[in-house]
Amino acid sequence: MDKIKVHDKFFNVFISEEMIASRIDELSKQINDDLAGKDLLFIGILNGSFLFAADLFRKIDMDARISFLKLSSYEGTESTGFVRRLIGLNESVKGKTVVVIEDIVDTGKTLEGIITDLRDKEVEGIRVATLLLKPEAYKGDYKVDYVGFEIPNNFVVGFGLDYNGLGRNLRSIYTLSK
Repeated sequence: MDKIKVHDKFFNVFISEEMIASRIDELSKQINDDLAGKDLLFIGILNGSFLFAADLFRKIDMDARISFLKLSSYEGTESTGFVRRLIGLNESVKGKTVVVIEDIVDTGKTLEGIITDLRDKEVEGIRVATLLLKPEAYKGDYKVDYVGFEIPNNFVVGFGLDYNGLGRNLRSIYTLSK
């Protein structure tokens, strides 16, 4: 499907399912090489990262754990400008190398809040993996270590990303039609 409708808006295919799978293979190899021998905990940021987190985590070739945080900062197609923590981390991260898995990094507010919280918990190290990065929108100071795709500052759905709850199940990523 090259064009889809979600709620009242139309979207065009932007990144294909095949391109996503190929890039996740590349990212997992890089993470496996970079973090071999570390005490690893992956933390997926819900809801958007669940598909990316699952596909990436299945390709990690060493002992590792995964957990999730549920946060919210979007309403419709716009960021609300603040982050609400809905479900927190239930296990100790002290001494672990944590890989934060994001679906998309735009302004970086969510990411900065997560990193601040993790630093307070005495982690060994923090790495960030995101499927999508919007460099034009990113205002954060923290380096994003593993980037699937850099994209323009446009609204996208699919592969875990939604528009008011719909579109997460799409296998490709779609961008809002102009």
